[in-house]
Amino acid sequence: MEVKLYQLGSMLLDRYRNIFERLYGEDRNLAIRRTIWSYGLGLLSTIAFYGAYVWIVIEAIAGRITLGDLTMYLVVFRQGQSTFSGLLSSIGGMYEDSLYLSTLYEYLEQDVPEPIGLAKWGPDPSDGLRFESVSFTYPGSDQPALRNVSLHLRPGEKLAIVGENGSGKTTLIKLLTRLYSPDAGRILLDGRNLEEWDLDTLQRRIGVIFQNFARYQFIVGENVGIGDVRHIDDEDRWQDAAMKGTARSFIEELPEGYHTQLGRWFQKGRELSGGQWQKIALSRAFMRSSADILILDEPTSAVDAEAEVQIFEQFRAVTQNQMAILISHRFSTVRMADQIMVLANGESIEHGTHEQLLKAEGRYARLFSLQAAGYR
Repeated sequence: MEVKLYQLGSMLLDRYRNIFERLYGEDRNLAIRRTIWSYGLGLLSTIAFYGAYVWIVIEAIAGRITLGDLTMYLVVFRQGQSTFSGLLSSIGGMYEDSLYLSTLYEYLEQDVPEPIGLAKWGPDPSDGLRFESVSFTYPGSDQPALRNVSLHLRPGEKLAIVGENGSGKTTLIKLLTRLYSPDAGRILLDGRNLEEWDLDTLQRRIGVIFQNFARYQFIVGENVGIGDVRHIDDEDRWQDAAMKGTARSFIEELPEGYHTQLGRWFQKGRELSGGQWQKIALSRAFMRSSADILILDEPTSAVDAEAEVQIFEQFRAVTQNQMAILISHRFSTVRMADQIMVLANGESIEHGTHEQLLKAEGRYARLFSLQAAGYR
């Protein structure tokens, strides 16, 4: 749509041609140099070979070597030429392969820490989730993404995290899901450090919908079912998860219901609206019925206000016994949480209930007032 409306076609084609011509020019120069070297070395080899032939024949005519010696010399020179040609070809192939292998080795040399935890449960399930003075800096960056962040979320409690873009909200979720490990401090679940947990066990306890969720070219049911790949074909769980994610109503209106093909990669594939895709992604988080931590990163950014209220009412109803972390810029939903944490530049600058933060008259109160003013 943007390419058409912004008339980007000509510009994109020009860039494509420029890139193609540059790459073509580099390939052409390499091919020309390789051809010149091949021709030169081949010509040298041919001259040497036939020069040796002439010398052997002259020597035989002069009687300085016998016919047997002539035959032997011819065979030896022929084998030598083949060996030398094969050696040059091998050297050329090794050089060409090394260009690709250097990239492969650079990739393989990346440090990937092995999971060391084996624990499948914690000593104190009633303690819930804790962040204790957690700090983290992304590799290659000088600016910490999180600095000295602490929080405590008990079973059944809901935490909302608010803050500007780049304040560290999604980084906190990546640390919780063990996509990264903190540089300082520790994160505990059920009284046990996350690094001591078996990674598969830990991640099965967490249901997540990220803001940039994937849109798989699967049937509807499988798009929901991948939230728990062990039960990807369980249609009863599809329906239960879709109901919790408020997607059931529009799914049942599709031509083949849960067996409707999504996406345009396949024949008769159907495309959904942004809000419908978001409800599908939200349903994935509920596929993990055993998950006791649900994380929603901007889960309603593509839905209307009425659907948003419906989603959060449903969310609170079905997660009464689960811990939930909600990231949102809409304060109408944030105020439903038991705790609210305000992040700025990777630091927790405010923490409390909606009423406590309003009374504190800090950044949360100011942002809430600004947003509320738009509805007056």
